Amino acid sequence: MMLTEPIIIQLPKIHDVRGNLSFVESLRHIPFNIERTFWIYDVPGGETRGGHAYKTTHEFIIALSGSFDVVVDNGKQKQRFSLNRSYYGLYIPAGFWRHMENFSTNALAVVLASTHFTLEDYCYDYQEFLAFQSKKNYAKICQPAIEKPCKVISDSKKTTVFDCHVLHLPVNHRDKGNITVVDNNITLPFRTQRIYYLYDVPGGENRGGHAHKNLHQLVIAASGSFEVVLDDGKVKRSVLLNRPYQCLYIVPGIWRELVNFSSGSICLVLASDFYSEEDYIREYNNYINFKNYEI
Repeated sequence: MMLTEPIIIQLPKIHDVRGNLSFVESLRHIPFNIERTFWIYDVPGGETRGGHAYKTTHEFIIALSGSFDVVVDNGKQKQRFSLNRSYYGLYIPAGFWRHMENFSTNALAVVLASTHFTLEDYCYDYQEFLAFQSKKNYAKICQPAIEKPCKVISDSKKTTVFDCHVLHLPVNHRDKGNITVVDNNITLPFRTQRIYYLYDVPGGENRGGHAHKNLHQLVIAASGSFEVVLDDGKVKRSVLLNRPYQCLYIVPGIWRELVNFSSGSICLVLASDFYSEEDYIREYNNYINFKNYEI
């Protein structure tokens, strides 16, 4: 798909009484590969932030919780998009000035970007943006070719809970809201092909008892808190996630369950591949057989 104008894109929404789920996949729901993911949190109510343009970077912005407006400017006219649902996002092609405003208290924004961060790609000055925009350089940008998903870096039949570890990510502190950034193959040992997130989860709820044969995951408590119970068939380990800059990297071949959600929690997951039911192991006995243990 080739899109040249900002547009709201509706995402899948899987209804569940234990909490709803939505997801975004590279080149399927959005017209670019995800190279960088960042989330903006602790934004004071009514705040405005993010006035800039990208020369080559495409963005997709989602209000994971709360609401805010995104004002997009092509140098001649402005468009205002209100984001207030977790299953909608705004695609912004390269070459548009944008800022975010009218944040509700406790709003949480997640942004998917098509490139790694470079200062050279930014226009921070509006006059610089107008000069760049008049050249129409952004119209020459080609969509990136799809890349192969991450390869398994270890035998998932032999992985243990001790192969999973907590990452403490940097926090870019701002008076107008903090930002935490994840870059493919820099922050992560895999490429992000998909993000998914759980929301509207009732307090105290449990989710996600299953394992993956090949999928690498980074699990984040983007809001609130929950525990991740890791199980390799012999040893169990529990990890509490309660900070938006504290993440859990889960290797393939680990049975995991999400438990003890606080009210209003949002679980954000960066995943190394597209959704595939064949990659799931949903029955614990089948998982034990997969790991070649005796039941």
